[in-house]
Amino acid sequence: MDAIFENQPAPRTTADYIALEALYGATNYKPLDVVLTRGQGVFVWDVEGRKYLDCLSAYSAVNQGHCHPRILAALTEQAQRLTLTSRAFRNDQLALFYAEICAATNTHKVLPMNSGAEAVESALKLARKWGYEVKGVPEGQAEIIVCSENFHGRTLTIVGFSTDPVSQRNFGPFTPGFRVVPYGDADAFEAAITPNTVAILVEPIQGEAGVIIPPDGYLRRVREICSRERVVMVLDEIQTGFGRTGKMLAEEHEGVEADMTLVGKALSGGFYPVSAVLSNIEVMEVLKPGEHGSTFGGNPLACAVARMALRVLREEGMIENAAVMGARLQAGLAAIGSPLVRDVRGRGLMTAVELHPDAGGARGYVKRLQELGVLCKETHDHTIRIAPPLVITGEEVDWAVERFAASLR
Repeated sequence: MDAIFENQPAPRTTADYIALEALYGATNYKPLDVVLTRGQGVFVWDVEGRKYLDCLSAYSAVNQGHCHPRILAALTEQAQRLTLTSRAFRNDQLALFYAEICAATNTHKVLPMNSGAEAVESALKLARKWGYEVKGVPEGQAEIIVCSENFHGRTLTIVGFSTDPVSQRNFGPFTPGFRVVPYGDADAFEAAITPNTVAILVEPIQGEAGVIIPPDGYLRRVREICSRERVVMVLDEIQTGFGRTGKMLAEEHEGVEADMTLVGKALSGGFYPVSAVLSNIEVMEVLKPGEHGSTFGGNPLACAVARMALRVLREEGMIENAAVMGARLQAGLAAIGSPLVRDVRGRGLMTAVELHPDAGGARGYVKRLQELGVLCKETHDHTIRIAPPLVITGEEVDWAVERFAASLR
């Protein structure tokens, strides 16, 4: 740092950091002009000492709250013992992680990865391989059905089946083998199935699209169709998993079990990139040594962190708290009665306030909330996403609702 700034002062203010970022960084994000330096529980502080209630939780990666002391202790202890071995050797944390996440999620087999997008890519590979080797689809003809307005990551294959023009523009050509159907329409999914269909990839709730909740019974219908037609049901729970919706996994709200469930983000409580494909035995057993891997996937540091992240969710009642506080938050937001608001919706602590198109766009209201001490994120122009850490209290929920009321006048 000293060498970099020997001819100029080191950054100190928000403006200093933003200018430095603009000078050296890629411009693939448009964040709020707040520079955070510290976090604890539901709160974060910027470089000038201002305190905010975090209502995004790093897109649900920080479900357990910022810098949870038990997860921090697990990270510190493991970092002093062993951080990385690669999968060329075994480590004493991986098997324990497997056993604990399987018990917590009613899963048979686990494939550990790092980022959410890697989990999605891994599931696509597994589904295709299962289709060729088990279902008998002709080589090179496998089809995977996805849903409109999906968000599964930013890799080239994934953006290739996005319906967001910004995600696709000037990035082609794209990987073939994907068909898009309307989200929440089980009949459309059923009609799109061909003998070459190997899987459907779907979010239980579409977070990036604006916390879009499908009709009741949708996931049950998809499960029934997949079982009947021999199609692998893949649920992307990277944002909805680990308590966010008031259940360990969002699939529990409809009593279904996917053939593959994709998890990440909150799997580490925000301390470390950890993701996983949770699968039944039939699909996972098609994978043989040398066919897929990751140097960091399943490393001992990641496993130790994930084990504790899972433990605190259950032992500290965070999942139950998400259900209670989510209902309180949504009721409070609905009671504001602002003419600017078109809809308040959510499940657990995954909530959205959708504004009328003539309200002027959500970004301005998000900036106003920042001024009032609440950090949120807009999506799809007219929707404010609200997802505080699962440790939020009733008093903090009510405080946030008061700020929303003030911003939506």
